[in-house]
Amino acid sequence: METLQLLGTALGLGALAGLNLYLTVFVAGLAIQMGWVALAPQYAQLHVLADPTIIVIAGVLYALEFFADKIPWVDSLWDMVHSLIRPIGGAFLGVAALGTASPVFDVVIGLLAGSVALSTHSLKAGARLVANSSPEPVSNVILSVAEDATVVGGLALVYLHPAIALVLVLATAGLVFYFGPRIARSIRAKAWLAWRKLAAPVDKPVAELPRRISADADQLLHELREPPFTVAWAVPCIATGSGGLPRNAFGYLVALEGDAGHLCFVSRGWLRRFTRRVEFAEAKVAHESRFLSENLVLYTVGSAGRKGRTTFCFERSCRLLVARLAETLPAHLRPGEPALPTPAEVA
Repeated sequence: METLQLLGTALGLGALAGLNLYLTVFVAGLAIQMGWVALAPQYAQLHVLADPTIIVIAGVLYALEFFADKIPWVDSLWDMVHSLIRPIGGAFLGVAALGTASPVFDVVIGLLAGSVALSTHSLKAGARLVANSSPEPVSNVILSVAEDATVVGGLALVYLHPAIALVLVLATAGLVFYFGPRIARSIRAKAWLAWRKLAAPVDKPVAELPRRISADADQLLHELREPPFTVAWAVPCIATGSGGLPRNAFGYLVALEGDAGHLCFVSRGWLRRFTRRVEFAEAKVAHESRFLSENLVLYTVGSAGRKGRTTFCFERSCRLLVARLAETLPAHLRPGEPALPTPAEVA
């Protein structure tokens, strides 16, 4: 039982450090310094956190993080800087909680605590990137306050019931491991869209819809459809997971000549590939501008009357391209219906 309590304390501190290292050190050190908690002999090494110098430094750094954590995109930049700092800090706290254990056990716990800290840090960073995709700052403030409350409450749980804290840490680590690939793809997609917004802020002119695709995408397209076929247009985009498509997958949205009512999506990632031909014969097309992306949205109605929404994301500089797609798609999806007039024709 004592071993489980030691593990719960070590890994619990590591997990909380992944959320907010400075608040974890500050609150734990202050609680020890003020006598709010009485450390058992096996946790004697944690008395180092009560050193006034450590408390002051941790408090100042937490004050900086308190404000940075509530500003959209500043919080994500802060998380990026701390991608190495928090796991190292979590590993240190985990080892310090062991007291005088064997060197082998110290290394094992250091690796486990660092991994747990990295898991909770990744979960935090991924949630912030998703929140930053909307221009309003309220979600950032709510997330920041919730994280701080979790750290304070988690420290109390680690002190009072370390075995329960161990169960919660292992459950959280399991969830992060299971959803890890999805979180990584979400972080990659949001980070790429943010970078492209900064790197290419000017709208790209569109003379005609592109037809060229990469060699890998062309191979996947030939696996999906038997030749001969002709590509009407092919545009790089990100699928959002709706309409049976993979979530946050980079690929090509392709329209084939003579294939009315259907679109193809092909994607090849590091560990997987995806090909699908989707029917959008009765879909309504819309163009939506978001904070990070230009979205092409197709609204469908299923056989049971259920409404569906399939979204493809483009970088912000592709506003004119997405507008052109929204104008020309109805003619491809419903050949009997004329395409919407272009802005030039309206003028």
